[in-house]
Amino acid sequence: MNRFGRWLAAFTLTLGLVANAGIAHAAGPLVLAAASLRESMTAAADAWAAKGHEHPVVSFAASSALARQIEADAPADIFVSADEEWMNYLQQRKLIKPATRKSFLANDIVLIAPANSPVKLAIRKGFPLARTLGDGRLAMGDPNAVPAGRYGKQALENLGVWDSVAAKVAAAQNVRVALAFVDRGETPLGIVYATDAKQDKGVRVVSVFPRSSHTPVTYPIALVAKSTNRDAEAFRKFLISKDGKAIFARYGFGAL
Repeated sequence: MNRFGRWLAAFTLTLGLVANAGIAHAAGPLVLAAASLRESMTAAADAWAAKGHEHPVVSFAASSALARQIEADAPADIFVSADEEWMNYLQQRKLIKPATRKSFLANDIVLIAPANSPVKLAIRKGFPLARTLGDGRLAMGDPNAVPAGRYGKQALENLGVWDSVAAKVAAAQNVRVALAFVDRGETPLGIVYATDAKQDKGVRVVSVFPRSSHTPVTYPIALVAKSTNRDAEAFRKFLISKDGKAIFARYGFGAL
């Protein structure tokens, strides 16, 4: 390569680096959020962008999967979990900024069936869930990892019916997969969040689990320790503000 060719290559490389730096600088915060927040967090991100900010990039999955991604050093600015345990997991490993941690939303867990199902079942101590399932299965998030599944298992244990249905559980990788199992009629019943059921016309709520039967369903938010995005903290504050919570309320979430 002659002298001009080397100069041109270096100039082109410099332009590329500048362009990439500009893109990175201008990009909105990367948010890793629990699957149950899909519609509400998307609406919140749109509202933030409508104020003239760079649009946040949001990735949805089970809180367990997202926490492990952060632990594996995946890029992220904000983490929103569907339970306190996975936020604790990251805080214990110094992977979030503790001063930014805030529990700001609440939810309920419900028993659902396909919209056209005639099933009637009142949730109470010793209720006949196994008999109602028959040969069918109970869709729920994986009780060993997914928050919705852990809440569900805890409730069923406290109500004295877990042992009778444990072998019938169709464990899903996140709560929205469990919702889809019921929506498609693949399982006659499922346990999801009340907000999930509200978003899906293909299911109906059979009964709501008593709040006394499980740990309160709360959603904590925090900045990821390695975040350097200039808008991340401002977006976090927006989400926990009165205006931010009003957006989540439209989708059925309670405020803390």
